Amino acid sequence: MDTATGDNYGYSADKARYIARLKRIEGQVRGVERMIEDNKYCVDILTQISAITSALENVGLALLDEHLSHCVAGAIEDGGHDAVEARIKEAMQAIKRMVKS
Repeated sequence: MDTATGDNYGYSADKARYIARLKRIEGQVRGVERMIEDNKYCVDILTQISAITSALENVGLALLDEHLSHCVAGAIEDGGHDAVEARIKEAMQAIKRMVKS
């Protein structure tokens, strides 16, 4: 919940699913740490890092979808031009950050 406005975010309904996905990713990161500690083959480690990166990107894309369908759509429904512009600007900034990474 946004403490400033009292609004629920779009992902709130799927919060448990997002947390479960992030815990899985956390486990993958610990697995890579163990692989390095155990002197595993570097290509195998890189493969796991690629899988982690992909999993994080998927979480990010899902959250972006939630933002567009909930926050931006909500601003459109409320009819405030400034609010719509602000949400679209937020979305574009988020997309730019994701594309850079």
